[in-house]
Amino acid sequence: MDLRFGDSKPTDEERAAVDALLGPPESSWEGADRTDADLRWARGGREARGRRDLLLPGLHAVNDRVGWISEGALDYLCRRLTVPPSEAYGVATFYAMFSVRPRPATVLHVCTDLACAAAGAGALCAGIESRLGTTPGTGGTGGVSGVSVERSPCLGLCERAPAALAVRAGDPVRTAVSAPATVESAVLAATAPDAAPDEPPAVMAVPQAGDPTLTLLRRIGVADPESLDDYRAHGGYAALRRAFALGPAGVIREVTDSGLVGRGGAAFPTGRKWQATASQPDRPHHLVCNADESEPGTFKDRVIMEGDPYALVEAMTIAAYATGAHKGYLYLRGEYPRALHRMRYAIDRARARGLLGDDILGQGFAFDIEIRRGAGAYICGEETALFSSIEGYRGEPRSKPPFPVEKGLFGKPTVENNVETLVNVLPVLTMGAPAYAAIGTERSTGPKLFCVSGSVGRPGVYEVPFGATLGELLELADVRDGLRAVLLGGAAGGFVRADELGIPLTFEGTRQAGTTLGSGVVMAFDDTVPLPRLLLRIAQFFRDESCGQCVPCRVGTVRQEEALTRIVERTGAGAAGDIALLREVGSAMRDASICGLGQTAWNAVESAIDRLGAYE
Repeated sequence: MDLRFGDSKPTDEERAAVDALLGPPESSWEGADRTDADLRWARGGREARGRRDLLLPGLHAVNDRVGWISEGALDYLCRRLTVPPSEAYGVATFYAMFSVRPRPATVLHVCTDLACAAAGAGALCAGIESRLGTTPGTGGTGGVSGVSVERSPCLGLCERAPAALAVRAGDPVRTAVSAPATVESAVLAATAPDAAPDEPPAVMAVPQAGDPTLTLLRRIGVADPESLDDYRAHGGYAALRRAFALGPAGVIREVTDSGLVGRGGAAFPTGRKWQATASQPDRPHHLVCNADESEPGTFKDRVIMEGDPYALVEAMTIAAYATGAHKGYLYLRGEYPRALHRMRYAIDRARARGLLGDDILGQGFAFDIEIRRGAGAYICGEETALFSSIEGYRGEPRSKPPFPVEKGLFGKPTVENNVETLVNVLPVLTMGAPAYAAIGTERSTGPKLFCVSGSVGRPGVYEVPFGATLGELLELADVRDGLRAVLLGGAAGGFVRADELGIPLTFEGTRQAGTTLGSGVVMAFDDTVPLPRLLLRIAQFFRDESCGQCVPCRVGTVRQEEALTRIVERTGAGAAGDIALLREVGSAMRDASICGLGQTAWNAVESAIDRLGAYE
């Protein structure tokens, strides 16, 4: 593709998709028909440059309408936003869900990640490709069905593995989920999405639904997720009213005293982050909710957004009030169509009822939420990469300092939390910090959500207090006989043996055991799962998801995959040399990578070698 403005013209459909987002162009400099006035002066450039952050939504608009992004469409979008085509091309090719090459309007994404691989995703893909007449290894092209089949990383449907997501471009774009997928159901979702079975309710992903002792999941399966009145009848917006009674400083003090720490894996104290942002004199302040959970095995944020969306709206409002933010961004995974629908509806209803907008509950506080969709990039779960993505750049992490609380989104002080962290603020305020801190342990307070999948009879999201053991959690999920290993923390986590189920599920307990709690992924694998191929899939995941910005990660993830491929394909002995190479490469990635992706890419493989004897 030419990386300069060229002569390619957008189709009427592509132009309509961009104009629906940006409005009609005002001059020929933006793509309108040329007039005499346009020959004398240029108009709108400064305003267009200020809308650079609409590049990602613009790419989504074209991809949703047509199914791929042509040179003409990209050229037109660049003119509208005065973005250099080379930069826009770099953004468009950064995300797995976009294509800059022609493809059918319908794309069937079939998950081949850990839980789905263990559930037979390989055979499922082969069956689908055979049924649709597509060519394996070519992005699913070559058939006569008008469907592109793409082998995808985790779709966040691990409790219903194996999973497939069909996306049919058009106005509007249509989606259909098949999970657990069979060849027949996946083909039906791709060829006739309107006839595909409806997704089961979010309550199906919560085996504990209806348990009155639950704190974070108590409304799922009890309250109608689309009814604001039902949400309020079940205690909704009591926390926001208490926040207004306490004032911003009081809210931060309550969150600090509760001991709440981030639930995304870093476990940074939430109150300290909020206080650091609130105290910054630079304005405006921003709030970002990170709902881009792309860690294989993670789906708790999806379940909350689908089953209790108003809780997230309320929690974001409280966080904004405490930190002095008047604009919030919800960065939502592109693979979550139902969560997107539920959150859009909840935000619209809250705005209509005066719970978002210029004067929330008559308190004189203004706050609103804008949803930004991701497009398939695991690295955007890192907070600074997420900021770059929202701003219209490639989702590449930034060096720290400065830290986001000082210079974050758009160079302004920003507080970033994930969905689970934010919804924990609601019980902190309704029950009080001392009562909340009494749940769990002294250093890991409150309840924790765990995503349990793999070789268990009742996969789903479980809520247990910090301090419960791994064995107790797996007993709730009905772990199967023949358990060989458990992966804690997802692909960036570590394996533990079947005889280590007494590990307490706390940040300090897992650290002492030489593993990590991460974001709450618990994947059980029995002795039918080929461990070497599972490790190879983890290495392939990190190779694909590396942003390529730093050499240790860009090269190291490739070398790791190459070594594991040699070990898997080799017959007989001789793995010692490759294992030594893996240790050297893993150490370099851990010490020298810019962000957590490269720093943790070796963790699971290392633990499998050292704790499980994977290649003995």
